[in-house]
Amino acid sequence: MMNRRQLGRWAGVASLVLAQGWSSLALAADEAPDAMITRLSTEVLGAIKADKSIQAGDVGKIIALVDSKIMPNVNFQRMTASAVGPAWRQATEAQKQKLQDEFKVLLVRTYSGALAQVSDQEISVRPLRAAAEDKEVVVRSEVRGRGDPVQLDYRLEKTPGEGAGWKIYNLNVMGIWLVETYRSQFSQEINAKGLDGLIAALAQRNKSNDKKAG
Repeated sequence: MMNRRQLGRWAGVASLVLAQGWSSLALAADEAPDAMITRLSTEVLGAIKADKSIQAGDVGKIIALVDSKIMPNVNFQRMTASAVGPAWRQATEAQKQKLQDEFKVLLVRTYSGALAQVSDQEISVRPLRAAAEDKEVVVRSEVRGRGDPVQLDYRLEKTPGEGAGWKIYNLNVMGIWLVETYRSQFSQEINAKGLDGLIAALAQRNKSNDKKAG
């Protein structure tokens, strides 16, 4: 079973295929989800391979890249609510905002930690098995580099109206869905100390990560 360090690394690899999507999202509203992932994979891996400062581990630049390029391509409220589980429905608006803020920092740190490790990897996206009218799909892919290929799947939903297009709301890394993994961890904290306890634990974890990066 994959440990947290491996999960964090490959979750970060997963995020790379989205890192150039913000500038082209409006143009890609009618683009098929597998075509979008394929196009973004090519763009992002090319950009990373050409950026020596990211390869060298420039933490500030990596975090800024993840925050500005990756997160706009994620349905972040849905991802946070799914990770928190049933307790989300009892959360106040202030608690929901704090949970999103802290969970975002956690994910940004998780993703950014892997960016410097991908210069020799490629992503192969499999043909999509879905009907044209489907609003939620799974795009399956493999990360190929050193060692055995790594399974990498995405759950996406089609968002209507302004800014319409496909957005990620979950990732599957080597058979493990990221949101479900966090939900298990968060549930233990909520059962022990409630929502405020979870918020405090996430804040402390993020502060510890900041100190390690400093």
